[in-house]
This record gives sequence, structure tokens and C-alpha cells, in this order.
Amino acid sequence: MPASPSGHGTSRTRSWWGWGYADSHPDDAECVAMGALLPGTLARPLPIPRVADLAIARPGVTPPSSLAHLVTTDPDVRAAHAMGKAYRDIVRALRGRPGRIPDLVARPTDDREVADLLDWAGGQGVAVIPFGGGSSVVGGVEYRGDTHRAVLSLDLTSMDRVLEIDTVSRSARIQAGALGPVLEEQLRPHGLTLRHFPQSFEFSTLGGWLATRAGGHYATGRTHIDDFVQSLRVVTPAGSSTSLRLPASGAGPSPDRMFLGSEGTLGIITEAWMRLQERPRHKASASVAFADFPGALEAVRGIAQSDLSPANCRLLDPGEALFSGASHDGSSVLVLGFESATGRVDDRLASALELARAHGGRGGAPTANAGTALAEGDVPPDAAVSAWRSAFLRMPYLRDGLARMGAVVDTFETAATWDRIPALIDAVRTEVGSAALKATGHPATVNCRLTHVYPDGAAPYFTVAVAGRPGEEVGIWDDIKAVASDVLHRHRATITHHHAVGRDHRPGYDLQRPEPFALALRAAKDALDPHHILNPGVLID
Repeated sequence: MPASPSGHGTSRTRSWWGWGYADSHPDDAECVAMGALLPGTLARPLPIPRVADLAIARPGVTPPSSLAHLVTTDPDVRAAHAMGKAYRDIVRALRGRPGRIPDLVARPTDDREVADLLDWAGGQGVAVIPFGGGSSVVGGVEYRGDTHRAVLSLDLTSMDRVLEIDTVSRSARIQAGALGPVLEEQLRPHGLTLRHFPQSFEFSTLGGWLATRAGGHYATGRTHIDDFVQSLRVVTPAGSSTSLRLPASGAGPSPDRMFLGSEGTLGIITEAWMRLQERPRHKASASVAFADFPGALEAVRGIAQSDLSPANCRLLDPGEALFSGASHDGSSVLVLGFESATGRVDDRLASALELARAHGGRGGAPTANAGTALAEGDVPPDAAVSAWRSAFLRMPYLRDGLARMGAVVDTFETAATWDRIPALIDAVRTEVGSAALKATGHPATVNCRLTHVYPDGAAPYFTVAVAGRPGEEVGIWDDIKAVASDVLHRHRATITHHHAVGRDHRPGYDLQRPEPFALALRAAKDALDPHHILNPGVLID
């Protein structure tokens, strides 16, 4: 059945330089208060950057009249499409050095217009950078280089409709430019949900999730967007590709897998059939405190290797728990949550709590919910759970505030098997902390949390905060990032669990992938993108 179309649903202004909405950024007083927690930061925050102060060159190319209605050269729009939302991007904007600003921004409304834009760009030597919500934190939506005549940012957010819903098979055909809230708004009247809630949910699109193999709401089981894909439609310079919609198939290598995680280097994902589910009606959550982090790790491993399948199973180390307000006594905190559309989940939560207590956990009185309408990705109001969730949603804004104070604040994530997790976490804390001290002369805070867990391993997520040196923040970030990447490689951990490769993780990805696969990927690039215009520098040269 056809689904009702929906608009973008908000009149709030997105920040061109920082995370999220402009009216949610910390004010100057809050920035100063945060800076006081990191010795060595600035006395006053850097001013909020203005597009009017940027040196934006005239476009180096003019589109033909047949495409002119799809394209804008507006300076504000071009600046907002110049980069993503990594710490590196925020600091460059604050310092007035955002990098190569695209010459043009195009907003196609259908596959034919996407194909026409690619045809024109290929003939003119124009680089095409696919752009969804622009929330990339790995340099995935910017152009770095000088080998192309001009740069076109291809913004897909005008392609944001749920085109068809199959209630029998419980799936939907959805345009790739749908932002998270826009997508869910169109599914809600049917009692269905995709239920994929990354931290960037408000500011990222279905196509972006697919192109980066994004991690989402679930801590176990269906942790990545891959798990929800039935089929993809992709427009490439060599033609369009539509895979057969199936629940499963053993027919050779999967065509969908070639484009999942391809980050716009092989083609533009324009539609996908996605598996849906009924909206959950039963939820229960609890938090458990641990006196020692190793015991907490063992508890999480026990839960991950059970058949309980919690929706949320996040372990916060003492620093992360303190920052979020989940604990103030030096404890590590495990946040557990269960949900179901069909039956109560109290027994599953009780079993998980029993496992946690067997490894030294304390507390954990469950809070259950059945039928109460909650916000997307929400959980019932256990105090520690609520504190963590509020901090989780607010953190990107606070990072930008600290950046204005001259701090170097960033995150990186990985995944490894359980046998390597303890040594990996210890090495990151020690070596990244030492690198930050060497680069800045100031002690750093290095916190860790587990975001996703599996029977055979886990995904640690690290936060690094240290006072920088004015004007040298990007170089410091580069030095710390290089050390972190080296630690991950030596401990046989992935360069990224769910943030994609982009340009920032490219050296680590080159080390991680087998060379025969790199040969095959280059051959696919040559075949599908013969002019090499699609997101140059990402994944392969």
C-alpha cells in the first residue's frame, strides 16, 4: 500500500558548523564552565563562526540549463555542505578553515535526476560527494584534493518518502534521503517501525546509514542497519542496480553487500526495501553498579553469551559514568534494557540482573513499562538510565562547546573478540593518554563504554578530552588519532565498528582489508565509476 508523504517536520535551524540545531549549542557561560574542568583551556570561548567571514570562491563550473533547477550556489548552503561533524571539522570551522567548499549543491528528487547529474559530472570532471544528513564524523562528506575541476555536493534529502508498505511481509520501500524522524513519522500510522536509532538519528538519513553500515538502537542481535535490508536500488555512472527483494538468499555473493558500506564510492543508494517490526509495547530497564571494571566486563560477556538478547546493554567505565551522572562514587555502571511488541520482558531483565550480580553487580531494581508511549529509543526512568540517556543525546553539543574553549575532545570506536578486550582497553587508556599529554603538555581524560556486545566480542567506544594549544588543535587531533589507530591495529581490533571509514580512517582500513579484496574493490570502482568522480579518496584511490 502507498504511504502518506511527510515533510521534514521542523522549522528549527541546523548549525552549519557544529552539531545539530543552532539553538541547542551551549552559550558562552556554559562553555566557560565546561572549560574550567579541563586545566589549560581558553579563558573565553572562540566566537561562533559566520559564513560571511569565509573566503568562498565563485563556482568553477556552471551546470546546463536542464539541471539548473536542481542546483544552488548559495554560500550558506555550500558552507553547510563543506564537511561533516567530526571534532576536526568543528575546529576547522571555528578557525575559519573549513577546507574545500563545494562549488554546487544539488537536490535531486528522483533516480532520473540523480543519473542526469552523474552523467553531466562525469563528462565535466566534477567530483560528486553524496550527502545525506551531513553527520559524518570520519571525513566522509568532504572533498580533499585538487584533481577535479569542481565539486558537487549531492544532497538526497528531497528524496525522503516511504513509497510503499507491505504489511503482510512487514517491510517498506523507502527513499534514501529520509531523515530518521521523517522516516518514522511515515511508518507510525501503520503501527510499524524500523527502530534504528543511532545517536545521529535526527540528523542522518536512511541512505547514510546504509552507505556507512551504521550501528543503531540494538546492543545485541540486529546491531547494524545491514540486518534490516531486503534489497537496494543504486544509481551508478554505469547504470542502475536493483537487487531482488528476498527474505534470504544463497545465490552467490550478495549484490546488496557490495553497496552496503561503500560510502558513495561505487554508486548512489536511492531506495531500499527495509524489514520493519511492530512498535514495542513492553519495556523494562535497570542499571547495575560494579566496584571494578573487569568484573563488569565479565558480567556483560555472560549476558552477551546468554540467549536473553537485551535491546540495551551499555557498560560505562567510572569516568563515563561520572560524566553522564549515572554514578558519582567511582563505580562502573551497566545500563540494561529489554523490549517487545508481543509480551512482557520482566523475566528476561530479571535473568540478566541475576547474571550481573553473580559477577559483583549491585542494585538493579527493574523499572517495567507496558503500553506507555515513549519517545523514540526511550527507556523507562531508572535514575541512572535517564541520566545516561540525557548525557548521550547532549554530548555532541557539549563537545562543540569544549572545542570553542580550545579543548581537543573526540571519540573513536572499535570492536574485538572478548579475549582481546581487556588488554585493548588498557592499552588505549595508557597509550592514547600518553600521546595526548605529549602533544599538549596537559593530562587527558580517556573514558570507555561498551555500546554493542556479541557472544564473541564487544565494541568499546572511547572518549578523549584534553586542553589543546591555540591554533594547533587539528594537528594535535591528527597525532592522537594516529596513536589510537596504531593501538587498534596491534590489538587486531577493527578501525571502526559503526562510524565508517571516510577519509580519516583510510590508513587503518588499508591495513585491515586483505589485498585481494582491495584489488576487487578497485576493479569494481573502475567498472562502476570510470571517471572516478564518486567521493574520491574514500575506501580506495
